[in-house]
Amino acid sequence: MRNLLVIGLSALALAACQSGSSRRAALPDQPQLDVPAGAQSVNIAAGPTNVRAALVSSAQERGTVVLQDEPNMVVLERPMTGENPALDSEFGPSDNGQRVIRIRVRFTGTPCQTLAVQDLAVINNVRTALEQSFVLPGNQNTMQSLQGLKSRAEQGSSCPPLSS
Repeated sequence: MRNLLVIGLSALALAACQSGSSRRAALPDQPQLDVPAGAQSVNIAAGPTNVRAALVSSAQERGTVVLQDEPNMVVLERPMTGENPALDSEFGPSDNGQRVIRIRVRFTGTPCQTLAVQDLAVINNVRTALEQSFVLPGNQNTMQSLQGLKSRAEQGSSCPPLSS
């Protein structure tokens, strides 16, 4: 009788472990993403959870503020300190508050293929009544940042590389 009880409990434990692992592997319904004008995108050979983890850990290492950390979106904010005549002439002065660059990365996909879309904005007078937001077009530097995310997420993934 005792052996039957041990075998029964072992089978129950095994079933619990197997069902738990399948729940962790499944991704919730993934949203459809658009790539608006000025945004940049990249396909990554990793799942959305790997992409999110790579974004958040990279931001923490660099001291970048993580404003929003969601399953399919991370919003980062980087302060712009000191004088910046180029931004002043393009977007006006940020003379009643701090100026920041806000980076939004949205991502969706399957466990081995994720589309990441990055868009940026400069915010003058952040968190004041005079706050103004201006969408920035992507450039070579921001694309390098997105490629860095791709590389970092793929390093933490067991997925085969995507064909170009």
